[in-house]
Amino acid sequence: MAVINRIADFAPEMTEWRRHLHRMPELGFNCHNTAAFVVEKLQEFGVDEIHKGIATSGVVAIIKGQGRGPVIGLRADMDALPIKEATGADYASEVEGAMHACGHDGHTTMLLGAAKYLAETRNFAGKVALIFQPAEEDGGGAGVMVKEGIMDRFKIERVFALHNAPNVPVGQFVTTPGPIMAAVDTFTINVQGKGGHAAQPHNCVDPVVAACGIVTAIQTIISRNHHALNDLVVSVTQIHTGSAENIIPDSAYINGTVRSFDPEDQDMVERRLNEIVRGQAIAYGVEADLVYFRDYPPTVNDAAQTAFAAGVARQVVGDANVDDTIDREMGAEDFAYMLQARPGSYLFLGQGDGPVCHHPAFDFNDEIAPIGASYFARLVETGQPRK
Repeated sequence: MAVINRIADFAPEMTEWRRHLHRMPELGFNCHNTAAFVVEKLQEFGVDEIHKGIATSGVVAIIKGQGRGPVIGLRADMDALPIKEATGADYASEVEGAMHACGHDGHTTMLLGAAKYLAETRNFAGKVALIFQPAEEDGGGAGVMVKEGIMDRFKIERVFALHNAPNVPVGQFVTTPGPIMAAVDTFTINVQGKGGHAAQPHNCVDPVVAACGIVTAIQTIISRNHHALNDLVVSVTQIHTGSAENIIPDSAYINGTVRSFDPEDQDMVERRLNEIVRGQAIAYGVEADLVYFRDYPPTVNDAAQTAFAAGVARQVVGDANVDDTIDREMGAEDFAYMLQARPGSYLFLGQGDGPVCHHPAFDFNDEIAPIGASYFARLVETGQPRK
């Protein structure tokens, strides 16, 4: 693997940074301590500009190259997840009920590694904008940063991001042009009946039976309303109701997620959910309200920028370790908002066998941090060569 020698030299430092960040996970937009650590390191590296407080705790840093040229954006997410850690690592989370279960500590570290190298060498034209983003997991921090004007403010022309990939071989990059990750919508259904004694159901209006009927009917959206060859997921993930075996409750709560690539599919699912909820409410004699929320859009890679990014990845890990023809997946990613604003590409970097992201035993593989940092650095040097 052609990891940049200078980055390989400070790989032990990167491990220290990453494990420090792992101990101090922060959620959502409240990544203030993480941002402070990032700013401290960026100041040590001697970057030219640091802009704080974007999307509450986001940071954008500018490094100027040699000579005039465009601005390329590199993004890393900083937030963690509300999960109790089960890694047993000596650097495990010190924050109860929160952990870096998706590797954002590693993503931040990789971008810091690239920042240190680029600030030292400046072997590129134009500028690089280093985007450290909060609230990827919940809140759409990328979209907030875009709404707050980072693309225009810093004159970013194209933008790139990287995510670790468990159970993909160490150092293997995978991506695809066009849609790579799905849009994510959420729905909640509140069912209101009339509670009472379980021995006297005739005196009640049972929301439990109604909720079961609604969930069963929802399963027909995929099986009977959607073309079988198109990608679409509708999953009910929560049903909450009741408190005891001898009480029919007053209400029930249903929650779920929709993953899609086509706005027409989103429209169809929302329409059918409304029809099902209304119809089942009438059938069971309850009241039922649906709230349908369209969240992150599909993550769509620009074809030309994906070809460029895959070519850069090949410089770092070799032809055999880059696959730019993978199938799209039904997960979601708020980097989609940045790709709506500017052309760019999203790649995955394999970190080997182990627990998947969002698992309490997940841990970022420090071995891949110099690879990711080298990739980020080569994007800049290759895409904006000195004249």
